[in-house]
Amino acid sequence: MAVKKIVKGIIITVVVLAVIAGALIGLRFFLNRGSEEVVTYQVKKETYENVIEISGTVAAAQEQTLQALSAGTVMGVYVKAGDHVKKGDVLLKLDDTSEQYNLAKHDYDMDKTRITGSAKELKLMQTQRLSLLQKIADRKVVATFDGIIADLDVAVGDSLEAKDKVGTIVNTDYLTADVEVAETDVSKLKVGQNVDFTFSAYEKGVVHGYVVSWPAIGEITSRGATIVKVRVRIDEYPEEILPNFSFTGKIQISPTEEYLVVERYAIGYEDKEPFVVNAKTGEKKSVKVQPYGREYVKVLEGVESGEVLLQQTKPTVSGMNRNRNSQGGNRQGGAGGGMPPMGGGMPRF
Repeated sequence: MAVKKIVKGIIITVVVLAVIAGALIGLRFFLNRGSEEVVTYQVKKETYENVIEISGTVAAAQEQTLQALSAGTVMGVYVKAGDHVKKGDVLLKLDDTSEQYNLAKHDYDMDKTRITGSAKELKLMQTQRLSLLQKIADRKVVATFDGIIADLDVAVGDSLEAKDKVGTIVNTDYLTADVEVAETDVSKLKVGQNVDFTFSAYEKGVVHGYVVSWPAIGEITSRGATIVKVRVRIDEYPEEILPNFSFTGKIQISPTEEYLVVERYAIGYEDKEPFVVNAKTGEKKSVKVQPYGREYVKVLEGVESGEVLLQQTKPTVSGMNRNRNSQGGNRQGGAGGGMPPMGGGMPRF
C-alpha cells in the first residue's frame, strides 16, 4: 500500500509539473506573440525641385534721372508726373538768353567772314558754332526714350545748379532684376530658363519670368563669397507690382518631378522580384523600385501615395540608429535622409 501511494504521488507530481510547464510555455508563447508589434510604412509623395533660389528687387526696363546739365533759372516745365513722353520730347527748359545771344552774334560774324575772311577762318567759326548750339541744347532736359514721368519736382522760376535732380522717367514695358548666384551654380544656368517670382506685395500667385544673361566674370561680396550677377526679366506682370518692389524667386534648372518613396523595409523579394503587402487588405503586389538613399526606395510601379504597407524585412541596428537620429530634424535630399538627384534642388513632401 505504501509503495502504491508513493507511486501515485509521483505520478500526480509529474502531471502537475507537466501542466505547469505547459502553462508556462503557452504563456511565454502568448507573451512573445503579443510583443511582436506589427510594423507598417506609408508610401509618400515627394516633390523634387531642381532650382536656384534668388532674391532681390525689380527695376524698370529703362530709367532716366532728370537733371540740369548747367546752372540757371527754369523758364518752362512742359510735363507733369504721370505723363507719357516720347524720345526727344523737351521736358523743361532753363533760361538760354545768353546762349541765344552768343549764337546770333556768332552767326553775324560768320556772315562778315564769308565776305572778307579766309576759308580757314570760316571753317573754324563753323566748328565754334557747333559748340554754341550744344550750349543751347544743354539748357533743356530731354527724354532719352519713350516712357512715363514717374516723378517731377520742379517749377517755373526755380533756380537749378548743374546736376540737380528734378525727376525720373521710367519705361515699364518689362521689369528686370540682377540677382546673385553662387559660383557653384553658374554652370547650371541657361538663357531662357524659367524663373518664378513671389512678391510680398502680390498675394494672388506666382509671377513668371526668365533668365536673360550673366557676365563672363564673377564678383566677390563683402562676405568673401564669389557670385555672379544674373539678369532676369519679367515681360508680363500684374499692375500691383511696381519698380523697386522686393521678391524671392526660383530659377528652374529642370522641371519639377514627383516621386513615390517608402522605407526599403516595406519591400520583400521573391525569386529576386520585389513585392509589397497592403496592410489593410493583405494583398501581395509586385512592384518596381529603385534605390533612393540608404533607407528608402523610389517606387516606380505598383503602389499609390498614402498606401500603408507591411514590413517585410527588419532594419539593421545601424539602420535603426539612422532612423532614430533623423527623426525631428530637417532632412535635405529626400525622405529619411535619402539623397536626391544631382542639381542642387530641394525635395518636399
